[in-house]
Amino acid sequence: MIARLSPARRGVTVAALGTAQTVSWASSYYIPAVLAVPMAESFGLSPVWVFGAFSMALVVSAIVGPWAGARIDGFGGRGVLMLSNLIFAFGLCLLATAPVPVMLYLGWAVIGFGMGIGLYEAGFATLAGIYGKDARGPITGITLIAGFASTVGWPLSGIMLATWGWREACLGWALIHIFIALPLNAWLPRGSEALPKPATPASEGPSPSRAALWVLAFVFAVTWFNATAMAAHLPGLLQAAGASTAVAIAAGALIGPAQVAARVLEFGLLRRFHPLASTRLAAAAHPVAAVALISVGGPAAYVFAIMHGAGNGIMTIAKGTLPLSLFGPAGYGQRLGWLNAPARISQAAAPLIFGAALTGWGVHAIWLTAGLGMLALTALLMLKRN
Repeated sequence: MIARLSPARRGVTVAALGTAQTVSWASSYYIPAVLAVPMAESFGLSPVWVFGAFSMALVVSAIVGPWAGARIDGFGGRGVLMLSNLIFAFGLCLLATAPVPVMLYLGWAVIGFGMGIGLYEAGFATLAGIYGKDARGPITGITLIAGFASTVGWPLSGIMLATWGWREACLGWALIHIFIALPLNAWLPRGSEALPKPATPASEGPSPSRAALWVLAFVFAVTWFNATAMAAHLPGLLQAAGASTAVAIAAGALIGPAQVAARVLEFGLLRRFHPLASTRLAAAAHPVAAVALISVGGPAAYVFAIMHGAGNGIMTIAKGTLPLSLFGPAGYGQRLGWLNAPARISQAAAPLIFGAALTGWGVHAIWLTAGLGMLALTALLMLKRN
Protein backbone atom coordinates (compact mmCIF):
# COMPACT_ATOMS: atom_id res chain seq x y z
CA MET A 1 0.00 0.00 0.00
CA ILE A 2 1.48 3.34 -1.04
CA ALA A 3 1.71 5.80 1.83
CA ARG A 4 -0.54 8.89 1.70
CA LEU A 5 1.33 11.64 3.49
CA SER A 6 0.43 15.28 3.94
CA PRO A 7 2.37 17.87 1.88
CA ALA A 8 4.05 19.08 5.09
CA ARG A 9 5.17 15.56 6.01
CA ARG A 10 6.33 15.04 2.44
CA GLY A 11 8.54 18.12 2.67
CA VAL A 12 10.05 16.98 5.96
CA THR A 13 10.62 13.49 4.54
CA VAL A 14 12.44 14.94 1.53
CA ALA A 15 14.54 17.19 3.80
CA ALA A 16 15.47 14.30 6.10
CA LEU A 17 16.38 11.90 3.30
CA GLY A 18 18.15 14.62 1.31
CA THR A 19 20.29 15.53 4.32
CA ALA A 20 21.13 11.87 5.00
CA GLN A 21 22.04 11.44 1.32
CA THR A 22 24.30 14.49 1.56
CA VAL A 23 26.22 12.82 4.40
CA SER A 24 26.46 9.52 2.50
CA TRP A 25 27.79 11.14 -0.68
CA ALA A 26 30.14 13.53 1.16
CA SER A 27 31.69 10.72 3.24
CA SER A 28 32.23 8.27 0.38
CA TYR A 29 32.24 9.57 -3.20
CA TYR A 30 33.80 12.92 -2.32
CA ILE A 31 36.46 12.10 0.29
CA PRO A 32 39.20 10.83 -2.08
CA ALA A 33 39.61 14.31 -3.57
CA VAL A 34 40.70 15.62 -0.15
CA LEU A 35 42.03 12.58 1.72
CA ALA A 36 43.59 10.35 -0.96
CA VAL A 37 46.99 12.06 -0.95
CA PRO A 38 47.52 12.05 2.84
CA MET A 39 46.16 8.50 3.01
CA ALA A 40 48.69 7.35 0.43
CA GLU A 41 51.58 9.27 1.98
CA SER A 42 51.00 7.69 5.38
CA PHE A 43 51.62 4.27 3.82
CA GLY A 44 54.39 5.41 1.47
CA LEU A 45 52.20 4.79 -1.58
CA SER A 46 51.28 6.74 -4.69
CA PRO A 47 47.77 8.27 -4.56
CA VAL A 48 46.97 6.06 -7.55
CA TRP A 49 46.65 3.16 -5.11
CA VAL A 50 44.01 4.96 -3.08
CA PHE A 51 42.07 5.94 -6.19
CA GLY A 52 42.34 2.31 -7.26
CA ALA A 53 40.75 1.30 -3.96
CA PHE A 54 37.97 3.80 -4.61
CA SER A 55 37.39 2.32 -8.08
CA MET A 56 37.13 -1.10 -6.42
CA ALA A 57 34.50 0.36 -4.08
CA LEU A 58 32.45 1.47 -7.10
CA VAL A 59 32.57 -2.06 -8.52
CA VAL A 60 31.44 -3.47 -5.16
CA SER A 61 28.54 -1.00 -5.14
CA ALA A 62 27.51 -2.18 -8.61
CA ILE A 63 27.42 -5.79 -7.42
CA VAL A 64 25.28 -5.19 -4.32
CA GLY A 65 22.93 -2.59 -5.83
CA PRO A 66 20.37 -5.03 -7.30
CA TRP A 67 20.21 -6.96 -4.01
CA ALA A 68 19.59 -3.76 -2.08
CA GLY A 69 16.89 -2.71 -4.52
CA ALA A 70 15.11 -6.05 -4.14
CA ARG A 71 15.17 -5.68 -0.35
CA ILE A 72 13.67 -2.20 -0.61
CA ASP A 73 10.96 -3.49 -2.95
CA GLY A 74 10.04 -6.18 -0.47
CA PHE A 75 10.38 -4.45 2.88
CA GLY A 76 10.66 -0.70 2.31
CA GLY A 77 13.80 1.39 2.31
CA ARG A 78 14.09 2.68 5.86
CA GLY A 79 15.88 -0.37 7.24
CA VAL A 80 18.25 -0.63 4.25
CA LEU A 81 19.22 3.02 4.52
CA MET A 82 19.79 2.71 8.26
CA LEU A 83 21.98 -0.33 7.61
CA SER A 84 23.96 1.70 5.07
CA ASN A 85 24.82 4.27 7.74
CA LEU A 86 26.16 1.55 10.03
CA ILE A 87 28.18 0.05 7.17
CA PHE A 88 29.55 3.44 6.11
CA ALA A 89 30.58 4.12 9.70
CA PHE A 90 32.26 0.71 9.98
CA GLY A 91 34.15 1.17 6.70
CA LEU A 92 35.30 4.64 7.72
CA CYS A 93 36.51 3.27 11.06
CA LEU A 94 38.46 0.59 9.19
CA LEU A 95 40.13 3.34 7.14
CA ALA A 96 40.92 5.32 10.27
CA THR A 97 42.55 2.39 12.03
CA ALA A 98 44.15 0.64 9.04
CA PRO A 99 47.73 -0.38 9.96
CA VAL A 100 48.61 -1.69 6.49
CA PRO A 101 47.43 -1.01 2.91
CA VAL A 102 45.47 -4.29 2.81
CA MET A 103 43.23 -3.00 5.59
CA LEU A 104 42.83 0.25 3.69
CA TYR A 105 41.49 -1.70 0.73
CA LEU A 106 39.20 -3.66 3.04
CA GLY A 107 37.84 -0.40 4.42
CA TRP A 108 37.10 0.87 0.92
CA ALA A 109 35.41 -2.43 0.03
CA VAL A 110 33.08 -2.00 3.02
CA ILE A 111 32.39 1.60 1.99
CA GLY A 112 31.59 0.30 -1.50
CA PHE A 113 28.99 -1.99 0.06
CA GLY A 114 27.54 1.04 1.82
CA MET A 115 27.46 2.96 -1.46
CA GLY A 116 25.59 0.12 -3.13
CA ILE A 117 22.80 0.20 -0.54
CA GLY A 118 22.85 3.83 0.58
CA LEU A 119 23.25 6.31 -2.28
CA TYR A 120 20.74 7.71 -4.76
CA GLU A 121 19.43 4.42 -6.12
CA ALA A 122 18.40 3.30 -2.63
CA GLY A 123 16.97 6.73 -1.87
CA PHE A 124 14.97 6.78 -5.09
CA ALA A 125 13.64 3.27 -4.46
CA THR A 126 12.65 4.26 -0.94
CA LEU A 127 10.66 7.22 -2.26
CA ALA A 128 9.01 5.02 -4.90
CA GLY A 129 7.90 2.70 -2.12
CA ILE A 130 6.44 5.63 -0.18
CA TYR A 131 4.86 7.65 -3.00
CA GLY A 132 4.55 5.28 -5.96
CA LYS A 133 4.31 7.05 -9.31
CA ASP A 134 4.09 10.38 -7.49
CA ALA A 135 7.73 10.10 -6.42
CA ARG A 136 9.11 12.35 -9.20
CA GLY A 137 8.87 15.51 -7.10
CA PRO A 138 10.45 13.98 -3.97
CA ILE A 139 13.23 12.40 -6.08
CA THR A 140 14.04 15.82 -7.51
CA GLY A 141 13.89 17.28 -4.00
CA ILE A 142 16.53 14.99 -2.49
CA THR A 143 18.87 15.59 -5.44
CA LEU A 144 18.48 19.33 -4.88
CA ILE A 145 19.67 18.93 -1.30
CA ALA A 146 22.33 16.28 -1.87
CA GLY A 147 23.62 18.29 -4.86
CA PHE A 148 25.51 20.27 -2.23
CA ALA A 149 27.38 17.18 -0.97
CA SER A 150 30.68 18.32 -2.45
CA THR A 151 30.05 21.90 -1.32
CA VAL A 152 29.65 20.65 2.26
CA GLY A 153 31.88 17.60 2.14
CA TRP A 154 35.10 18.94 0.68
CA PRO A 155 35.46 21.89 3.11
CA LEU A 156 34.45 19.77 6.10
CA SER A 157 36.90 17.02 5.17
CA GLY A 158 39.56 19.68 4.66
CA ILE A 159 38.90 21.25 8.06
CA MET A 160 39.08 17.90 9.84
CA LEU A 161 42.22 16.99 7.89
CA ALA A 162 43.97 20.26 8.78
CA THR A 163 42.85 20.14 12.42
CA TRP A 164 43.36 16.48 13.30
CA GLY A 165 44.59 14.40 10.32
CA TRP A 166 43.06 12.09 7.74
CA ARG A 167 42.40 9.21 10.14
CA GLU A 168 40.50 11.48 12.51
CA ALA A 169 38.60 12.93 9.52
CA CYS A 170 37.37 9.43 8.70
CA LEU A 171 36.33 8.92 12.32
CA GLY A 172 34.54 12.28 12.20
CA TRP A 173 32.50 11.17 9.20
CA ALA A 174 31.71 7.87 10.94
CA LEU A 175 30.31 9.81 13.92
CA ILE A 176 28.27 12.03 11.59
CA HIS A 177 26.70 8.89 10.12
CA ILE A 178 25.81 7.54 13.56
CA PHE A 179 24.51 10.73 15.15
CA ILE A 180 23.00 12.59 12.17
CA ALA A 181 22.31 10.42 9.12
CA LEU A 182 21.16 7.30 10.98
CA PRO A 183 18.48 9.09 13.05
CA LEU A 184 17.26 10.93 9.94
CA ASN A 185 16.84 7.67 8.02
CA ALA A 186 15.22 6.05 11.06
CA TRP A 187 12.59 8.80 11.01
CA LEU A 188 11.50 8.04 7.43
CA PRO A 189 8.04 6.55 6.79
CA ARG A 190 8.07 2.80 6.37
CA GLY A 191 6.45 3.03 2.94
CA SER A 192 5.37 -0.01 0.96
CA GLU A 193 5.94 -3.34 2.65
CA ALA A 194 5.73 -5.36 -0.54
CA LEU A 195 5.39 -3.81 -3.94
CA PRO A 196 4.32 -6.46 -6.45
CA LYS A 197 6.95 -7.83 -8.76
CA PRO A 198 6.57 -7.04 -12.46
CA ALA A 199 4.85 -9.70 -14.49
CA THR A 200 7.09 -11.99 -16.52
CA PRO A 201 6.30 -11.94 -20.24
CA ALA A 202 5.03 -15.23 -21.61
CA SER A 203 7.14 -15.02 -24.76
CA GLU A 204 10.75 -16.11 -24.73
CA GLY A 205 11.91 -13.29 -27.00
CA PRO A 206 12.88 -9.87 -25.68
CA SER A 207 9.85 -7.71 -24.91
CA PRO A 208 9.76 -3.97 -25.66
CA SER A 209 10.17 -3.23 -21.95
CA ARG A 210 13.24 -5.46 -21.76
CA ALA A 211 14.72 -3.69 -24.78
CA ALA A 212 14.02 -0.39 -23.06
CA LEU A 213 15.87 -1.62 -19.98
CA TRP A 214 18.95 -2.36 -22.07
CA VAL A 215 18.72 1.07 -23.69
CA LEU A 216 18.49 2.82 -20.33
CA ALA A 217 21.37 0.80 -18.88
CA PHE A 218 23.51 1.90 -21.83
CA VAL A 219 22.44 5.54 -21.48
CA PHE A 220 23.20 5.65 -17.76
CA ALA A 221 26.57 3.93 -18.22
CA VAL A 222 27.61 6.36 -20.96
CA THR A 223 26.45 9.52 -19.23
CA TRP A 224 28.04 8.56 -15.92
CA PHE A 225 31.27 7.74 -17.73
CA ASN A 226 31.23 11.28 -19.10
CA ALA A 227 30.34 12.84 -15.76
CA THR A 228 33.14 11.02 -13.92
CA ALA A 229 35.67 11.70 -16.66
CA MET A 230 34.91 15.43 -16.45
CA ALA A 231 35.00 15.38 -12.64
CA ALA A 232 38.50 13.91 -12.74
CA HIS A 233 40.00 15.82 -15.68
CA LEU A 234 38.02 19.00 -16.33
CA PRO A 235 40.77 21.51 -15.40
CA GLY A 236 43.29 19.68 -17.56
CA LEU A 237 40.85 19.50 -20.47
CA LEU A 238 40.06 23.22 -20.32
CA GLN A 239 43.73 24.11 -20.16
CA ALA A 240 44.36 21.88 -23.18
CA ALA A 241 41.67 23.94 -24.95
CA GLY A 242 43.63 27.13 -24.23
CA ALA A 243 42.15 28.32 -20.93
CA SER A 244 44.47 29.62 -18.22
CA THR A 245 44.77 27.72 -14.94
CA ALA A 246 42.71 30.38 -13.16
CA VAL A 247 39.95 30.25 -15.78
CA ALA A 248 39.94 26.43 -15.76
CA ILE A 249 39.50 26.33 -11.98
CA ALA A 250 36.86 29.08 -12.00
CA ALA A 251 34.92 27.31 -14.75
CA GLY A 252 35.09 24.03 -12.86
CA ALA A 253 33.61 25.74 -9.82
CA LEU A 254 30.48 26.50 -11.89
CA ILE A 255 29.62 22.82 -12.36
CA GLY A 256 28.00 22.45 -8.95
CA PRO A 257 25.81 25.57 -9.19
CA ALA A 258 24.86 24.61 -12.77
CA GLN A 259 23.74 21.18 -11.57
CA VAL A 260 21.60 22.65 -8.82
CA ALA A 261 20.13 25.32 -11.11
CA ALA A 262 19.17 22.66 -13.65
CA ARG A 263 17.52 20.59 -10.93
CA VAL A 264 15.52 23.63 -9.86
CA LEU A 265 14.46 24.01 -13.49
CA GLU A 266 13.43 20.36 -13.57
CA PHE A 267 11.50 20.77 -10.33
CA GLY A 268 9.66 23.83 -11.65
CA LEU A 269 9.26 23.89 -15.44
CA LEU A 270 10.40 20.54 -16.81
CA ARG A 271 8.31 18.39 -14.49
CA ARG A 272 5.30 19.45 -16.58
CA PHE A 273 6.74 17.26 -19.35
CA HIS A 274 7.45 13.56 -19.54
CA PRO A 275 10.83 12.64 -17.97
CA LEU A 276 11.94 11.34 -21.36
CA ALA A 277 11.94 14.92 -22.71
CA SER A 278 14.17 16.26 -19.94
CA THR A 279 16.47 13.22 -20.21
CA ARG A 280 16.98 13.83 -23.93
CA LEU A 281 17.73 17.48 -23.20
CA ALA A 282 20.27 16.43 -20.57
CA ALA A 283 21.96 13.96 -22.92
CA ALA A 284 22.32 16.62 -25.62
CA ALA A 285 23.99 19.14 -23.29
CA HIS A 286 27.47 17.59 -23.18
CA PRO A 287 27.91 17.07 -26.96
CA VAL A 288 26.74 20.64 -27.66
CA ALA A 289 29.13 21.95 -25.00
CA ALA A 290 31.97 19.91 -26.54
CA VAL A 291 31.38 21.45 -29.97
CA ALA A 292 31.52 24.92 -28.40
CA LEU A 293 34.79 24.10 -26.65
CA ILE A 294 36.44 22.73 -29.79
CA SER A 295 35.16 25.58 -31.97
CA VAL A 296 35.98 28.50 -29.69
CA GLY A 297 38.68 27.12 -27.40
CA GLY A 298 39.57 28.53 -24.00
CA PRO A 299 37.03 31.40 -24.04
CA ALA A 300 34.24 28.80 -24.12
CA ALA A 301 35.39 27.22 -20.87
CA TYR A 302 32.58 28.76 -18.83
CA VAL A 303 29.95 27.79 -21.40
CA PHE A 304 31.23 24.23 -21.45
CA ALA A 305 31.19 23.92 -17.66
CA ILE A 306 27.69 25.36 -17.29
CA MET A 307 26.16 23.22 -20.05
CA HIS A 308 27.90 20.05 -18.91
CA GLY A 309 26.94 20.68 -15.28
CA ALA A 310 23.32 21.41 -16.17
CA GLY A 311 23.01 18.24 -18.23
CA ASN A 312 24.60 16.19 -15.47
CA GLY A 313 22.24 17.68 -12.89
CA ILE A 314 19.13 16.70 -14.82
CA MET A 315 20.53 13.28 -15.73
CA THR A 316 20.97 12.48 -12.03
CA ILE A 317 17.24 13.01 -11.54
CA ALA A 318 16.45 11.04 -14.71
CA LYS A 319 18.17 7.99 -13.23
CA GLY A 320 15.26 7.80 -10.83
CA THR A 321 12.33 9.40 -12.61
CA LEU A 322 12.60 7.90 -16.10
CA PRO A 323 12.55 4.21 -15.04
CA LEU A 324 9.69 5.03 -12.67
CA SER A 325 7.70 6.65 -15.47
CA LEU A 326 8.41 3.97 -18.07
CA PHE A 327 8.00 0.86 -15.92
CA GLY A 328 6.08 1.92 -12.80
CA PRO A 329 6.88 1.33 -9.12
CA ALA A 330 6.51 -2.48 -9.14
CA GLY A 331 9.98 -4.02 -8.84
CA TYR A 332 11.46 -0.53 -9.09
CA GLY A 333 14.29 -0.91 -6.58
CA GLN A 334 15.78 -4.08 -8.03
CA ARG A 335 15.33 -2.77 -11.55
CA LEU A 336 17.15 0.44 -10.64
CA GLY A 337 19.99 -1.57 -9.15
CA TRP A 338 20.45 -3.53 -12.38
CA LEU A 339 20.12 -0.41 -14.53
CA ASN A 340 22.86 1.43 -12.65
CA ALA A 341 25.30 -1.46 -12.17
CA PRO A 342 26.99 -0.82 -15.56
CA ALA A 343 27.11 2.89 -14.69
CA ARG A 344 29.09 2.19 -11.52
CA ILE A 345 31.59 0.10 -13.46
CA SER A 346 31.94 2.76 -16.15
CA GLN A 347 32.53 5.33 -13.42
CA ALA A 348 35.36 3.20 -12.07
CA ALA A 349 37.02 3.06 -15.50
CA ALA A 350 36.37 6.64 -16.65
CA PRO A 351 39.28 8.52 -15.01
CA LEU A 352 41.87 6.10 -16.40
CA ILE A 353 40.42 5.87 -19.93
CA PHE A 354 39.76 9.57 -20.40
CA GLY A 355 43.09 10.46 -18.77
CA ALA A 356 44.90 8.33 -21.34
CA ALA A 357 42.88 9.95 -24.15
CA LEU A 358 43.66 13.44 -22.83
CA THR A 359 47.36 12.63 -22.66
CA GLY A 360 47.41 11.24 -26.18
CA TRP A 361 44.98 13.53 -27.99
CA GLY A 362 44.90 16.74 -25.96
CA VAL A 363 41.68 18.72 -26.21
CA HIS A 364 40.44 16.42 -28.98
CA ALA A 365 39.85 13.78 -26.30
CA ILE A 366 36.54 15.57 -25.83
CA TRP A 367 35.34 13.89 -29.02
CA LEU A 368 35.36 10.61 -27.08
CA THR A 369 32.83 11.84 -24.52
CA ALA A 370 30.91 13.88 -27.10
CA GLY A 371 30.54 10.79 -29.29
CA LEU A 372 29.34 8.75 -26.34
CA GLY A 373 26.88 11.51 -25.50
CA MET A 374 25.50 11.44 -29.02
CA LEU A 375 25.08 7.68 -28.82
CA ALA A 376 23.15 8.14 -25.57
CA LEU A 377 20.92 10.77 -27.19
CA THR A 378 20.29 8.51 -30.19
CA ALA A 379 19.35 5.65 -27.85
CA LEU A 380 16.93 7.90 -25.96
CA LEU A 381 15.28 8.95 -29.21
CA MET A 382 14.50 5.28 -29.79
CA LEU A 383 12.49 5.08 -26.57
CA LYS A 384 8.76 5.81 -26.57
CA ARG A 385 6.94 7.39 -23.66
CA ASN A 386 4.11 5.51 -22.04
